[in-house]
Amino acid sequence: MIGADEESDAALAARAVRGEDHAFTLLMRRHKGGLYGFVRRYVGDTDAAYEVVQESFVAAWKALGRYDRARPFGVWLRAIALNKCRDRGRRQAVRRIVLGEKDAESPEAQRQADPAPNAEAVLVSAQRRAALDAAIAKLPAKLKEPLILTYFDELSQQQAGKLLGVSAKTVETRVYRARQKLAQILGLDAE
Repeated sequence: MIGADEESDAALAARAVRGEDHAFTLLMRRHKGGLYGFVRRYVGDTDAAYEVVQESFVAAWKALGRYDRARPFGVWLRAIALNKCRDRGRRQAVRRIVLGEKDAESPEAQRQADPAPNAEAVLVSAQRRAALDAAIAKLPAKLKEPLILTYFDELSQQQAGKLLGVSAKTVETRVYRARQKLAQILGLDAE
């Protein structure tokens, strides 16, 4: 008998469709770290990322019957998360129009104590990660999406292109432009 750790995503998805809730729990455990990293880089906020990941898993559960088991589960899950990130971005844009700057992105909402340990190295690392996340969040979606999918989630340019509905060459070009824009935002020399 195959252990749960060795069972393929497709097999776990099939079991979950048949009503085995534990199989979907195993899929969530297997993919939550990578999905969280993808979403956090996209939205640039840890709390919002948790919410989007939860929404993504709920949507995946509801759509599990439509999952094509010939396709990698992680890529399918990221497509759902990408749509949830885009939805969140649209909602935030509407809120900014209606409420002005007094939303979750406002300086008032951002004033919180830093929960990180006091070690200087950890603090510097967290600051760099936060600066990078904030810079990535500022990128236009057309540049942000291929960058996150290929660089951070390690999808091939072809896989990212299929997910985004563009060619692999377009992904390559957009990743190059995203890196240049990031360097500009962070005040670094572009490579």
